[in-house]
Amino acid sequence: MGNELKQLDLLKKEYPKAKYYLNFSNSLELLVAGILSAQCTDEAVNRTTEQLFKRYKIAKDYIFLRDDDVKGITFFKNKAINIRKTAKMLNDKFNGKVPDSMEELISLPGIARKTANVILQNAYDKVYGVVVDTHVIRVSFRLEWTRNIKPEKIEQDLMKLFDKKEWKMLPHLLKNHGRAICKAPIPYCSKCFLFRLCPRNGVKKYI
Repeated sequence: MGNELKQLDLLKKEYPKAKYYLNFSNSLELLVAGILSAQCTDEAVNRTTEQLFKRYKIAKDYIFLRDDDVKGITFFKNKAINIRKTAKMLNDKFNGKVPDSMEELISLPGIARKTANVILQNAYDKVYGVVVDTHVIRVSFRLEWTRNIKPEKIEQDLMKLFDKKEWKMLPHLLKNHGRAICKAPIPYCSKCFLFRLCPRNGVKKYI
């Protein structure tokens, strides 16, 4: 290991309250929020689900989800279709429950590995990998924790680089840092507590 552990330690100190960013109270709510979150801001998802979760309580309810209930979300019609299909599968195949295995989760419409990892980690405390979102892709590349740009390869690089005990918190830390300092397209490197430890891989201009 090189500077990675020092960088990680500093990220933990800077963002001690880092946590998962979507609001939910059970595994079904997390699944629905996860489907809605693709290419959409966390704020928009949380605004939408605040009312949605009051109206829809069990998987069977979501079979009858109306498009208008999620119209504040990007690509809301496609996501509404996926939620309805997923709800039907949950009702017909899984007794109305959200499964707790990677294989079963990714069999559901609208659920890829990233969202499956989110559900497993935050609903069931099962950590099989690292959640890779746009912030994780950008920040881990700039820190030179990875040279890859494909999420599945970045996930493998991060899993090799860090202890399993770090996998769940890692994306929350990188998301916080990506929002506060390591922004796209131009990062605020002059304000960054990692400046002396960061190779700024791929950064052509910074403030």
